[in-house]
Amino acid sequence: MRIVLKFTIDCDADTAWRALHSPRIVGELYAPLLQMQPLLPEGLPERWMPGDEVPVRLAAFGRIPVGTQLIHISDRTLDGPGGPVRILRDSGIPLTGPLGGLDVWDHQMAVSPAPGRAGRTLWRDRLTFDGPGALLLWPVLSASWQARALRVRALARRWARDPGLRD
Repeated sequence: MRIVLKFTIDCDADTAWRALHSPRIVGELYAPLLQMQPLLPEGLPERWMPGDEVPVRLAAFGRIPVGTQLIHISDRTLDGPGGPVRILRDSGIPLTGPLGGLDVWDHQMAVSPAPGRAGRTLWRDRLTFDGPGALLLWPVLSASWQARALRVRALARRWARDPGLRD
């Protein structure tokens, strides 16, 4: 099963790329409905780095456990017509909870300069998942990704002013 979204956001591609690598920002994309809590004593990293494997607990409203997930980060860059297309990939896997029955989880988020729109970013978001129950989970994940897209658009306006996202 696959969910694919494509839209522009109100910040430049460099800022969007840094936001994708911030566990704090990624957590804000799902809040307040879902919160990510680290399972390792050292907590979440300051920034996602290629090769990171971080187990997290997901909790609805910060209190109701909904499962655990292993986040596995990789990056790649492709040449695009308007500049580089940078892709962050989470190829981890849900471990427990309602998503725990999935045996495929491939979440890729790509950012690139928006063609003809200076200072804006083309954001592409693709989730591929499969396994027992995938068909039943598709409506929930699809609705979640639509809500997440709204959060990305709303939060992107603040990212350029966020001192934690500056080089």
